[in-house]
Amino acid sequence: MNDLLEKLELIYKRWLQIGEDIAQPDAMNDMKKFIKMSKDYKDLQPVVDAYKQYKNVIGNIANAKEIVANEKDEEFRDMAKAELDNFVEERDKLEEDIRFLLLPKDPQDSKNAQMEIRAGTGGDEASIFAGDLFRMYQHYCDKKGWKIEVLSMTEGTMGGY
Repeated sequence: MNDLLEKLELIYKRWLQIGEDIAQPDAMNDMKKFIKMSKDYKDLQPVVDAYKQYKNVIGNIANAKEIVANEKDEEFRDMAKAELDNFVEERDKLEEDIRFLLLPKDPQDSKNAQMEIRAGTGGDEASIFAGDLFRMYQHYCDKKGWKIEVLSMTEGTMGGY
């Protein structure tokens, strides 16, 4: 856990440094460098947001533990224990999310994809399957918010492609 916090702290400092570099008056002299810095700044934003939330939850856990250890009022201690359980659950979920955010990005992730769906041998059944497959991918892309551009399509006789 401590190792994760140190890693997040370094990323946060890098994010702050990039923000300062972008704000410099001469930052736009080298447009390639400026674009890369802007992209890096934007890519680090979700990690920084998760880091701030994670740090807040860790602070809340420490406060709740202190209340449980030192409070004399039983009812208040019980409330703190319940809060502590909630904060621990939230911390565990945040740690999982942060680990996912820290995975190295594939350079191909931000590029477009081109797909070809053809009806193979099998006659009308194959063309119907190709149509079903296209609609399935179309629905999936719609759910993800991705844009689809059909370059060419030939409709079959039985409703397929």
